[in-house]
Amino acid sequence: YAVHGWKQGRNLGLRAGVEADMLDRIEELYERHVAGAIRLATLLTGDPSMAEDLAHEGFIRSAGRFRHLRNPTSFDAYLKRTVVNLAHERFRRQRLEREAVRREGVGEPVARAAYSPEDREIVWSAILRLPFRQRAAIVLRYYEDLSEEQTAVVLRCSARAANSLVSRAMTTLRQDLTKEEG
Repeated sequence: YAVHGWKQGRNLGLRAGVEADMLDRIEELYERHVAGAIRLATLLTGDPSMAEDLAHEGFIRSAGRFRHLRNPTSFDAYLKRTVVNLAHERFRRQRLEREAVRREGVGEPVARAAYSPEDREIVWSAILRLPFRQRAAIVLRYYEDLSEEQTAVVLRCSARAANSLVSRAMTTLRQDLTKEEG
């Protein structure tokens, strides 16, 4: 959909003042990187619809800064960092909204969905309960298959801190999943 919309807008001349070469480069970046950004956002949020929104917003922000990147080959890392930041911002905003509702006493508590008996669903539920930075570290290390150093760059921390986030997340997951079994 988004590629079609991008091409349609380009054909309508909505991007006046932008060189055709730059549009071609951005279109190529989109086709090469957005699917991975959607996958990353889905793993971070657990919501495919929100993930698409975050990935596209992240691409728009990253592409808007493309000319200013010191190293254009680092676009993928820049896009991943942007998606992680947007997801974090979205969860932070949701948490603040829930806290405001709780303080005001408005509404009823939301019932949690029953867990599926399938192992995958149980593990995914446990991952979604992790604090955001731990979840991001797990997703980047194991689902995106990034090295410790690459994970640290995306999370803007040291490799040791990234490793510590992964370690704490794994400990929490083990404890959480043992409770599920018992």
